[in-house]
Amino acid sequence: MSEIYKFILDLRAIRQYDEEPVSREDLEKILEAARWTGSSKNTQNWSFVVFTDRDKLDELAKAGSFTDPLRNATAAIVLVMEPGGYEFDIGRAAQNIMLAAKAIGVVSCPITLHKQDVAHSVVGAEKGQTARYAIALGYPSEESKPAHFGGRKDSKRLVRWI
Repeated sequence: MSEIYKFILDLRAIRQYDEEPVSREDLEKILEAARWTGSSKNTQNWSFVVFTDRDKLDELAKAGSFTDPLRNATAAIVLVMEPGGYEFDIGRAAQNIMLAAKAIGVVSCPITLHKQDVAHSVVGAEKGQTARYAIALGYPSEESKPAHFGGRKDSKRLVRWI
C-alpha cells in the first residue's frame, strides 16, 4: 500500500487540541491547499474566513449544535459558498483543508453550522453567500484521539457494481 493511500485512509476527525495557537505560517499553507482545490468549471465559488480569536471561536460555536471542537480549537476556517457555488466543491475544499492540515501536523474536525442566521452574522456573510461548514484546527494534544465509531461499514453494503 502506498504511503499516500495510507495517509488518506488514516485521516480522522480530532476534537481535542493543544493550547498552542496554530501558527500563521501553518494556516497559510492550509489555505493554499484549499485555494488549489478543483471546482466545477474552475469557478472557485468560495471564500474562506479564518478564526483565531478565542472569543470569536466561541461565538462561531453558537452557530451549531455539535460545535465543541470549535470551543476546543485554536483556529477554524469557515468555508463560504459564493453565489453560484456548489456544495460538492465546498466538500472538496473541506477535505483538502483537512488533508493539508494533517500533512503539516495540524489536526482537524469538520463542523456543520446548523444555525445559519448566527453563522452568517459571525462570519459577516453577504447576501447570496452561504456559511454552513467550518473546520476546527489545532495541534494535537496528549488527549487527542481519533473519533471511533466502530469501524467502517462493509464495502458490500456500500458499493453496487453495474
